[in-house]
Amino acid sequence: MYAIVIGCGRAGAEIASRMCEQGHSVVVIDRDRSAFHRLSDSFSGTTIVGHAIDEDCLVSAGIERADAVIATTYGDNSNLIAVQLARKRFNVQRAIARVKDSVRASAFANLGFETIPSTVIVGDAFEQALGWEPHQPNGPAEIGS
Repeated sequence: MYAIVIGCGRAGAEIASRMCEQGHSVVVIDRDRSAFHRLSDSFSGTTIVGHAIDEDCLVSAGIERADAVIATTYGDNSNLIAVQLARKRFNVQRAIARVKDSVRASAFANLGFETIPSTVIVGDAFEQALGWEPHQPNGPAEIGS
């Protein structure tokens, strides 16, 4: 698989490193060159300093041949715009956004975009660890697709 990971924070670095360990080709994009220090020693991919929604940056990362785009920046809006651009402009089949705001995650999932609602997933994990009954104000949390 050829994947582009947008954002090299803790989540992006972890995903990119795991993908390389599994033999996938990975390009990581981040605005801050110093963010790449988070990548594991086993990371064998490419890094690009740039912005998630800059088409020239995405083209230089090889988005036209990407099997997947994974947006993990700290900004929900940037992540959602990046996956929308990947899907609509570049026809990337798997474009997944980490989204902290569960309302945005749900809205984009309803439009057919894949989202990972990270705050909901973390909340569910803590409830499970504490042995509580799951809190389901709108039904169980699901990863949007």
